[in-house]
Amino acid sequence: MKMATYSVLSGSVALITLQNPPVNALSEAVRTGITDAVQRTLKDPQVTSVVICGQNGRFCGGADIREFAGPMSGPPLVPMIHALEAMEKPVVAAIEGLALGGGLELALGCHYRIAHSQALLGLPEVTLGLLPAAGGSQRLPRLIGLPAALDLITTGRHISASEALKLGIVDQVTDDNALKMAVEFARSVVGQPLGPRRLSTRPCHSPPDVDSVLDQALAQVWQRGRGALAPVACVGALRAAATLPYAQGMEKERELMATLFNSGQARALQYAFFSQRVVGKWQPSGARWDNSTTRTIRKAAVIGLGTMGRGIVVALALAGVSVVAVESQEKQLAAARQMVPEMLQRGAGRRGLDTPPGVISFSSGLEDVSEVELVIEAVFEDMALKRRIFSRLATVCRPGTVLCSNTSGLDIDQLAEATQNPALVVGMHFFAPAHVMKLLEVVCGPRSSPEAVATAMVLGKRMGKVSVAVGNCPGFVGNRMLKPYMEQANFLLEEGATPQQVDEALEGFGFPMGVFRMSDLSGLDVGWRVRKEAGLTEQGVEPTRMRQGQRYSPLPDQMCEGGRLGQKTGRGWYRYDGPGGRVARSDPWVQNFLETYRARHGLVPRRIATEEILERCLYALTNEGFNILQDGVAAGPEDIDVIYVFGYGWPRHRGGPMFHAGQVGLARVLEKLEHYQHSHPDVPHLKPSSLLRRLVAAGSPPVQKWREFISKDRVHSQL
Repeated sequence: MKMATYSVLSGSVALITLQNPPVNALSEAVRTGITDAVQRTLKDPQVTSVVICGQNGRFCGGADIREFAGPMSGPPLVPMIHALEAMEKPVVAAIEGLALGGGLELALGCHYRIAHSQALLGLPEVTLGLLPAAGGSQRLPRLIGLPAALDLITTGRHISASEALKLGIVDQVTDDNALKMAVEFARSVVGQPLGPRRLSTRPCHSPPDVDSVLDQALAQVWQRGRGALAPVACVGALRAAATLPYAQGMEKERELMATLFNSGQARALQYAFFSQRVVGKWQPSGARWDNSTTRTIRKAAVIGLGTMGRGIVVALALAGVSVVAVESQEKQLAAARQMVPEMLQRGAGRRGLDTPPGVISFSSGLEDVSEVELVIEAVFEDMALKRRIFSRLATVCRPGTVLCSNTSGLDIDQLAEATQNPALVVGMHFFAPAHVMKLLEVVCGPRSSPEAVATAMVLGKRMGKVSVAVGNCPGFVGNRMLKPYMEQANFLLEEGATPQQVDEALEGFGFPMGVFRMSDLSGLDVGWRVRKEAGLTEQGVEPTRMRQGQRYSPLPDQMCEGGRLGQKTGRGWYRYDGPGGRVARSDPWVQNFLETYRARHGLVPRRIATEEILERCLYALTNEGFNILQDGVAAGPEDIDVIYVFGYGWPRHRGGPMFHAGQVGLARVLEKLEHYQHSHPDVPHLKPSSLLRRLVAAGSPPVQKWREFISKDRVHSQL
């Protein structure tokens, strides 16, 4: 089957149609088809113009990423685009649906571009650890100027057809049939000079202070990328476009791409890209939910209108769901009535919507949720309170209503026990702010039906979330792994580190915030309440450093007891000066507090290297990830990595904690865990997972093979 077909319309317009569903990616077969079609066009004297389009309303989604894993074959993309640009017959791109990456580079090689008003355009290669290396970094600044090209290429953001028209990327935008307009346009420009339309022959549109602009852009991508190489390389390619002739700029583009192509960061980012597609298919038990019948949710309810509840209401409304927002506290309800419409309007504006698609009504009573199809409870993290609400919902709601809890770690099964139909109870763990953050953990209780799980997963996708199905255990996946990570950070303070030192090490690794700045932002009292619920705190007495048979650090508890709750009180692990202060500053009080604590417990502080900070924090977190896989709480390593990238700030260019362990080497991770366990035998989270040991014994297979290994390992252990 040909992946790019050739036909002639009315005897004079050659039509080249890309046919590689779903997005007409530029695979070897597509490139071969385009190359052959160009040769046929050149040989046909009756053809006076050319139109390139994509099948099924999509122009082209770019390169076929699956080809990156092996040696490239077939016609190279760069000479093919140059051949299009060099034609003496006008070439028009009819852009419908999308023109992304190599697809937009293909369109830039055409002489004219006509776009449908709903099309999206962009050069997102940077998000895969690459740069636009089919001439995109050289042609785009010659078309729209250096500053605008810097913005698009270093961020990889998608833009609408209307923005593309304003920037000058496309020549016309239509609400009607873009292909029909492109054909008419192609006929109208026959005979016009094509020299000015060839972007490779144009000078780059650079501002007078070009060096300053480029240096500023470089500083911005360093700060924003937190160690990511691709944005820096993009600036380098655009510097070449601004300062070198086109041919030399193309050579620099090629050199930079060669450096990135086989880098660990590119592999990590491409792994993250494919992981998003893997996680939407399996439940932790290994059963599929995606072939279950799902319910279309038209009307939902949210119980509890605190910060999280308000965000969930907005997320649902923006997805076109009508929402009943319930809050029993009069003051909280009044605040929600004021804040939610404002949040909703801002969210609609960001999405280009004039009005939000969903309707919101407010209520103070649960009886008003009787007609909804799904309820999300988002009240205070208290099991007794949540059980009372679920028990009441079971009598108020009509049969078949799916009941969900936004709990961050409480037992879903205990909530299900309070209802008449436990199969309809699932967890929907959002991350704050709920209308912005992409991650949604859908928690499968032991009695949750595939239909209920599927309904929650599909609703999450409808809200624009990356939904991951996880099992039911304390903390689920994300917060269960966060516990040993934070514990190690606290232990490091006991042993001589400072909050700044720990945070700087983690931020140097690529996290947007270190553990202590993150705690100050979310509020130290959040974890304090969880520890109280678990019976770990000993407020009002001289604390011991052991709890329930293992090492425990009471440092965060003592901070809370002293009223230091983070940004909300202006004091936490850092101080925040001024009303509404957000800048973390070193606080001498914390240093004195730590010194006093160490002296009281006979702890001699020592110098702690950055390497130890990273290894203890990150390997303890990753080790718990192996335990989670072993327990069947997550279906595979991709699920864990997606959760940490989208919910916990793990640097995307490092793939995720499980991928990172594979990159470091499982044997080295095991060796380091054994070393730190020997030094700290009272810390169970440093005891290497038996799954990690078995993977090392099996030769440390790549992370993409772990799911298969775990499945076979589980079957073998049951025999």
